[in-house]
Amino acid sequence: MKVLPVGDCVWEIPPSEKPGMRVPARIYASEALLGQMDKGVFEQVTNVACLPGIVRASLCMPDGHWGYGFPIGGVAAFRADTGVISPGGIGFDINCGMRLLRTTLTEDEVRPRLRELINALFAAVPSGVGAKGFVHLSETQFSEVMVEGSGWCVRHGFGWPEDLERTEGQGCLPGADPAHVSARAVSRGRDQLGTLGSGNHYLEIQVIRPGGIHDPAAARALGVDAPGQIFVMLHCGSRGFGHQIGTDYLRIFDQVMRNYGITVNDRELACAPFRSPEGQAYFGAMTAAANSAFVNRQVITHRVREVMGRVFGKDPRELGLSVVYDVCHNTAKLERYPVDGELLDLVVHRKGATRAFGPGAPDLPEAYREIGQPVIIGGSMETGSALLVGTARAMAETWGSTAHGAGRTMSRAQAKRRVWGETLLKEMEARGIIVRAASKSGVAEEAGFAYKDLAAVVDVLHRLDISRRVASLTPIGNIKG
Repeated sequence: MKVLPVGDCVWEIPPSEKPGMRVPARIYASEALLGQMDKGVFEQVTNVACLPGIVRASLCMPDGHWGYGFPIGGVAAFRADTGVISPGGIGFDINCGMRLLRTTLTEDEVRPRLRELINALFAAVPSGVGAKGFVHLSETQFSEVMVEGSGWCVRHGFGWPEDLERTEGQGCLPGADPAHVSARAVSRGRDQLGTLGSGNHYLEIQVIRPGGIHDPAAARALGVDAPGQIFVMLHCGSRGFGHQIGTDYLRIFDQVMRNYGITVNDRELACAPFRSPEGQAYFGAMTAAANSAFVNRQVITHRVREVMGRVFGKDPRELGLSVVYDVCHNTAKLERYPVDGELLDLVVHRKGATRAFGPGAPDLPEAYREIGQPVIIGGSMETGSALLVGTARAMAETWGSTAHGAGRTMSRAQAKRRVWGETLLKEMEARGIIVRAASKSGVAEEAGFAYKDLAAVVDVLHRLDISRRVASLTPIGNIKG
């Protein structure tokens, strides 16, 4: 398969390389990162290019790796009037996302109590497969969560009003319809609010190291004040609720595609026309799961504030525990963009990719309007994470999208064959990183060597100007699923 360079860190696979491709496939990567991508990335990104209604190109970000249907790091926009919606382009963990909290604490203040803090957070925020939270809801109350999103949390004392403006879409995506959510999905999701889950999900205590502020003006606007400052980052989504919705609709779409004359190269790309009854039902259910994920992260934020207030003996507001931003990946959203001189409604799928709206975007908080939307990119628990901002270039080039993480370079099974979880925990503690985990094998799966070099991924985004680097965050404590 020909992969041709078409610009600095931009590669294209032309439509002539695979029968049925309607548009080129475009990969954003350095030559080194491109070389690390597995064969599945190229098969999947070109399969996406064959789907009905796709506009301009099938995209893959520099953290791209093999996924389900779309590659992880895949972005594609489809015309709302003639295009499709596909669960394989969103993922099972719908609105898996990142949230960053700032504090006024310094590492010197936190380090003596770090183990106490990590133990208390581990006790307060359940993690691991099947973990259940402390918020117990009736089916009617859970329907309210699906529709209201984070606003439900503020109304019930699990958040501060200002948290909403620091959340993508104010923590509530429009179009949620609980009527299209199965009873099985409700039973799986109703008791999981306020939990991390397993896999690569985490709650992390981080610090800004000397040299970790790359754009002082943007950093000040985001509440990043100085080296030594402590932050809290969390990564989780809709858990079993979103997974069941994805499973339900993949089965439905696989059955109805032929009714619409749609065939796909891979059954994992089962889809339906966005405007069809089935497409609209999935959009309503998927959005309900996205809103529940916002609630999940908001409830965890509430627990973090409770724990840190207790450990440090101060009101959470005194500790400056405010939300910097909460941003989704694993969504499909109805957005409007100019295409060939015409303003079109597009269904933008971001699978393991993050929204990165530039300066002036209407749903950004006033404090961020001039710098662009905060972008939170998680690395590995050994190496750290990055804070960036979206750009006008992203709006023009990638449907306002960017990478979401470092991206895996090996399977979880391969990682476990290379290191014991117990050994890794001891090695990390010797380096000053305290980890509590529901599963030691899960720790091995998330070893730093299993991921791409985050700095290399961020460098590509910055060079392409689809995200601009602001700060680097280094882990000192971690809660793992």
